[in-house]
Amino acid sequence: MTAEKIAELTGHGNPIFTLELSQKPGILFTGGNDKGLVEWSLKTNAFIKVMFPVNASIYAIHCPAGYPLMFAGLRSGQVLVFDFIQQKVIKSLNHHLKPVFDIKSVSSKKELLIAAEDGTVSVWSIDTLDMVHTIKVSADTVRCITVSPDEKQVAFGCRDNTVKIYDLEDYTLLKALHGHTMSVFALAYSIDGAYLVSGGRDAQVKIWDTTSYQLVKNIPAHLFAVNHILFHPTQPYFATASMDKSIKIWGADDFKLYKIISREKGYPSHPLSINKLAWNGDQLLSVSDDKNIFIWDIKFQD
Repeated sequence: MTAEKIAELTGHGNPIFTLELSQKPGILFTGGNDKGLVEWSLKTNAFIKVMFPVNASIYAIHCPAGYPLMFAGLRSGQVLVFDFIQQKVIKSLNHHLKPVFDIKSVSSKKELLIAAEDGTVSVWSIDTLDMVHTIKVSADTVRCITVSPDEKQVAFGCRDNTVKIYDLEDYTLLKALHGHTMSVFALAYSIDGAYLVSGGRDAQVKIWDTTSYQLVKNIPAHLFAVNHILFHPTQPYFATASMDKSIKIWGADDFKLYKIISREKGYPSHPLSINKLAWNGDQLLSVSDDKNIFIWDIKFQD
């Protein structure tokens, strides 16, 4: 496996916390501790424009498939709704009063899930943009959300070190997973749904079997917090991003380490915490506290 940095997108003046590919191919959105949400072209690897201004840091961006909408979760608790057809912010979802950390959608239910520092997840209709439900998941922050590929279950990672599994039909709690010794920052279901992978501030990556939710494997994956976990859409690998300034690529079936992208390994990588990743085909995009977006070309077969 080889990794080569093919582009560097610069322009943010502050740390970048999140990124999201648009529903439209070749477009990337980024947000962080800046005054706006930024649009980039992945065809020309260039800045396009600031989509809209924000009055607080952006912690989450979500573009639900099949809708001309983008949702931006802010440190203020607001979620701004941008309509691509009207080219403007059409609504602010003002339910949470504390920071929003993650936003995901459930296509089959046409619902949006918003996780916040208040320990709740709010459920919204994507069609009407009305709140339909709220779930009290934890006494503390809910940091991350992942929806199972069959959309039957959803997992929430919490600051109280637990992972909570809910039934997506009626939002009942199915299981609480205990294993991490610090906050759970990252969660991802494998593409086939057989495993749930969790990463925490404790620098551990844990592999859970989704039939029983038993712990299959614990990997001391990084030196510091695991900020993000992302499975490749078609190749049997997943990537992890860490506060230790490294990206690691692991086998999705054997859970072995295949690649470390870091300055220590001789790569022109981020000098600060890597916060979020996105796969664009075989290109891996990373954003960091260093204010930059890097694009890595990953070749899985040498």
